[in-house]
Order: sequence, then C-alpha cells, then structure tokens
Amino acid sequence: MGNSVAYLGPKGTFTEMAAATIFPNEEHKPYTTIPNCMDGLAQGEVDYAVVPLENAIEGSVNLTLDYLIHKHNLPIVGEVTVPIEQHLMVHKENVDSWTTIKEVRSHPHAIAQCHEFLRNVLPDADKVYMNSTGSAVKWVKDHPEQPVAAIGNELAAKKYQLEIVQENIHDYDNNHTRFVILDRDGASIANSSPLYVGDKTTMMVTLPSDYSGALHQVLSAFAWRKLNLSKIESRPMKTGLGNYFFVIDVDHKMDDVLIPGVVAELQALDCGVRILGSYTCYSLTKAKKTAPSIK
Repeated sequence: MGNSVAYLGPKGTFTEMAAATIFPNEEHKPYTTIPNCMDGLAQGEVDYAVVPLENAIEGSVNLTLDYLIHKHNLPIVGEVTVPIEQHLMVHKENVDSWTTIKEVRSHPHAIAQCHEFLRNVLPDADKVYMNSTGSAVKWVKDHPEQPVAAIGNELAAKKYQLEIVQENIHDYDNNHTRFVILDRDGASIANSSPLYVGDKTTMMVTLPSDYSGALHQVLSAFAWRKLNLSKIESRPMKTGLGNYFFVIDVDHKMDDVLIPGVVAELQALDCGVRILGSYTCYSLTKAKKTAPSIK
C-alpha cells in the first residue's frame, strides 16, 4: 500500500484538490478540522497532511500557524497554490427558488471572500460557518427540504450532486490559497511535476527582549546575502501582551552556506530561530495557463 494523506474534509474541499495535485495515486483521508489533520499525522495515522496556510484575500490561516508553532513539530515539505473559484450551489429541489433562500453555509473564509455578492444578491440570508466548504456542500445535499445554499467549488458540486446557480461569486479574481504539505520526518518530496514554480524556506524567529533595532538587524542578515523575503508576519507568543514571534518566508531552499549563515548570524544576535521547513512549491495556476481544461 502506498502513502496515506490527511486533508481537511469532507470530500470536495479545496484542500482535497491540493492533496490530489501532489498525491494523485495515494490514499486520501478526510479529517473534519485542521487540528485533527495534524494530530492524525503526529500520531502516525497517515504519512502526510495537507492543510491551508494562507489565502490571498483573507490572509494567514492562524489555526494552522498556531498548531505548527505551539502544538506539533511537523516540518513543511511542500507547498501547492490553488486558485479559488467560489460558486453558489443548492439542492436540485431548490433551483427555481434560490433567490429566496434563507441561509448560506460555508467556511468563514469563503463567506468573507463572497461578501459583495451576498450583500447585494442575498442580503437577508443568514450566514452559517462550517469547518470547510466541503462540509457545507454535504450539509445542503443531506437537507434537501431546507431552503439553504452552500458556497464551494465545482468539484464539491459534482461529488454531492448540487446545482450551481451562480458561478464565480468571489469578490476578487486573483484569489489563491497556499496549502502546505506536512511530514513527521521532514523528508523532501520527490516530485518532478510541471507545476513546479520555485523553492522556499520558512522559519520562525523570536527577537531578544529590550533590544533596540533587533528587527532591522534580522532583516539585514537576509538583505546583504541577497535573499528575497516573500513574507514576514508577526504572531503572538501566547506568553503575554507584547510578546511576538515572526514567521519569515525566504525564496531560497536550504543550502550549505546562505541559510545556515543567516541562522548563525541571528543566533549571534541572541534571536531564537526554528526552521519550519525547506521545500518545493507548486501551483495549479501554472497548469491552468498551459492547459485551460485542468480544473
């Protein structure tokens, strides 16, 4: 038997799309929450886990970051970016009356991404948050007697046999989500996919207390080595007000000189440094540009 892969389920989520992109032939196991995915990997129930890390519109998925930092030491071994296309769908029995539905269900990020559509077209419909877009679509499928709609993707509509009544209801066209692939041992993924777009190293940095200019010196350690930072974000340490750490994405894979040199320099400044992963990045957007039929 091949590897098994945990993903945020149920079937039909964007996370399943990300998992199937990198692991098309492995067993895919849906979990109901992001923490459950990561717990399953940590406990040896699966070999990999695929979880959302960041959305271009709504920002970082804090639950994923917090679990990576505070709960489990699960190295990031890969990343796949998926274009997010949100559709409004209903049970077949409610197709003719969808404009009068009383409730819209989806993941909080999906509902936020469709704010303008919901405000203008369905202003009186209640918004109900679910663990995933897939779970919202499944709920609508299981409750045909309810005047309820779900926001989700085309894959979910097909899997649960719902009718898409409005396509592409998201507010912004340039909407993507980064999903990371986690592994207990940090072994790199051997994948020669044409979806390859680059390499990245993600690290967590804590600053020394009462040190004027510490962040400037941290950034200088990357700058003079000409290492590009694609992201820097602060998150609370959960040890008290004013205590933060920084998550930094470097557009460079771990090597023998540059990244170790950064780590040594930061540690010499009395900074705490933890490498969360050094990995290859893939993008479904590239696939859509070269092969428009791929969804």
